[in-house]
Amino acid sequence: MTALLLLIPVSLLLGLGGLAAFVWTVSDNQYDDPEGHANRILDHRFDQQPVAGEASGATENRPKPKT
Repeated sequence: MTALLLLIPVSLLLGLGGLAAFVWTVSDNQYDDPEGHANRILDHRFDQQPVAGEASGATENRPKPKT
């Protein structure tokens, strides 16, 4: 019986914490566009272009491995 006096408030606090987290995510608009990110990663318009000199000059500045 004494365990219930501890477990009931703990379970209520955990439930209210989960509900608060859900309300926060809904108000933060995290569920508005679930398909957008999945499609956006496949679209070439959102690819980042390499910075000038990064692709060709990146290996010149690296130290040579010791053999």
